[in-house]
Amino acid sequence: MYFSGRVQGVGFRYTTLTVASRRPVTGYVRNLPDGRVLVVAEGPPLELDALQRDIEHAMHGLVQGCHVVHLPATGEFSHFEIRR
Repeated sequence: MYFSGRVQGVGFRYTTLTVASRRPVTGYVRNLPDGRVLVVAEGPPLELDALQRDIEHAMHGLVQGCHVVHLPATGEFSHFEIRR
């Protein structure tokens, strides 16, 4: 998920970590040099949809867009974390 808007410098990564900790998902969140935030997540499809909605709700007014790219799961993540 690529989130755009006012998503850096506003606690977006920490909020995403908190939201993700409430769901059975793994992966990471990190800032991108172009001002967007990338969320890479694996989990059941309904949980991933809910994760996106929860992030958008928690950061209401700051997120202007979210582009979702679906790729096959790799199983490489054991938890959800913030990456730099």
